[in-house]
Amino acid sequence: MTFFDELQNASEFGRKTLYEAPIFSAIEDGRFDINSYTYFLSQAYHHVKHTAPLMMACGARLPDRLEPVRKALVEYIEEEYGHHEWILNDLKACGVDPDTVRNGQPDLPIRLMVAFLYDLINRGNPVGLFGMVQVLEGTSVAVATPMGEKVQRTLNLPDTAFSYLYSHGSLDQEHFQFFQSLMNGITEREDQRAIVDAANVVYRLYGDMLRDVPLASPADRIREVRRGLV
Repeated sequence: MTFFDELQNASEFGRKTLYEAPIFSAIEDGRFDINSYTYFLSQAYHHVKHTAPLMMACGARLPDRLEPVRKALVEYIEEEYGHHEWILNDLKACGVDPDTVRNGQPDLPIRLMVAFLYDLINRGNPVGLFGMVQVLEGTSVAVATPMGEKVQRTLNLPDTAFSYLYSHGSLDQEHFQFFQSLMNGITEREDQRAIVDAANVVYRLYGDMLRDVPLASPADRIREVRRGLV
């Protein structure tokens, strides 16, 4: 069995728990409203803005035996840099002042997730950062584009409000294939354990953020339908 397959198996419970978050059924039921979407985007901004800095910090602390991983991080950084600004543009298209989000703070799950990752790099095994990649890119591949399309239809928002979701749904398809190949080159058990552990922590914390997304009640949905708002 390849390490990527081991990683998938070892993080199955965390992945399953994440997908049980109410947000996914709410999108299907039309209970994911504009407040839900802008909350999700604001939390995404506060972790995506750390993606490149985290990868830079990781690359600086990797041992020489993981030089191929450091090289891969250079490619990741080139692809990921500036994506947090896309999210601010999406928020602006939704009627939210982007500076309010830029100058704000995330809620606890994202604050803990970002802090955990910096601590992992500084005090643990830095290659564990790829556990985060497993979670965020894997989730994007699975749900970003279909979720975005359903939300856009429900909220009747312009394409300019979905640059983050739509780009990551397609972009991360290629990234995730690259990620699989990279993970299969990780052969040290210590490194593998660090990646698995980080993936499970991030599944828990990112899932907690998704569970915190405010959702419209079924009664609100019925009132909107009756008023002809959807």
